[in-house]
Amino acid sequence: MIAYVTRRLLLLVPVLLGVSIGSFALLHLVPGDPAQILAGQEATEEVLTRIRHEHGLDRPLPIQYAVYLGNAVQGNLGISIQSRQPVATLIAQRFPFTLRLAFLAILVSAALGVVAGVVAATRRNSMLDLAALLGSLVGISLPIFWLGLLMMLVFSVRLQWFPAGGSGTAAHLVLPALVLGAASSGVIARMTRASMLEVLRQDYVRTARAKGLREQIVIYRHALKNAMIPILTVFGLEFGYNLGGAVLTETVFSLPGIGRLIVEGIFARDYPVVQGAMLVVATTFVAVNLLTDIAYALFDPRIRYD
Repeated sequence: MIAYVTRRLLLLVPVLLGVSIGSFALLHLVPGDPAQILAGQEATEEVLTRIRHEHGLDRPLPIQYAVYLGNAVQGNLGISIQSRQPVATLIAQRFPFTLRLAFLAILVSAALGVVAGVVAATRRNSMLDLAALLGSLVGISLPIFWLGLLMMLVFSVRLQWFPAGGSGTAAHLVLPALVLGAASSGVIARMTRASMLEVLRQDYVRTARAKGLREQIVIYRHALKNAMIPILTVFGLEFGYNLGGAVLTETVFSLPGIGRLIVEGIFARDYPVVQGAMLVVATTFVAVNLLTDIAYALFDPRIRYD
């Protein structure tokens, strides 16, 4: 186990290096001058030159990346061009909110997706199966921003059950979590159905039924537990996708998370903020998938990491 975790942690290095190179290159390909945005359209060339020099934007791109990478290795993600605050401080203020939202979204998607998948598998080719497949297809296909606006119109404007945006109470997270978990629930439902159909054909399931066990015990204790390995994989991937999907969700619902921080940084050409936030999101994505792999052994004792 220790050797396996060590190898996975070592593989984290090239992944994060690739993320840092990709985010750095893409940001500098986007049109716009951070100095011009910060100083305004009426700023003189002297002022723009001074701002570029202060933030190291007048250096060649390889040198800028080398300086950024050296500081990041030491835990220094730089200073925001727009707010002049340390990027690590901005991320520490915003990231916990995004983690809560992603966690709630994965709970929603797990509750909807696993139940729908189990029902579809145990009622194969029935109306319930077709309804579950149709619902999962709709959840996967709907764009997050469109679904968010639709739910705001229905549940905030018409019914006035939940706030339309902002933060502060648990009610502010209900609609964003539902929107973010909708697409994930569709993927989980399809994977649960496929995995359950395969497990239900196994001999030990027929043996359990032949012993006279109740159908609920056969389904949830024997079949579902053994079908959880591929479903766990989807959980880990979808949690990472929820972190990325939070960019749209937090923008639509005006939430103070890291997704909105990335959007604000892109509009302001705030390179340190965007690069630091993407690095943290990528690290979290890889860490969650590592924990998912380790969790396999809890559901299948035959799995060993030697």
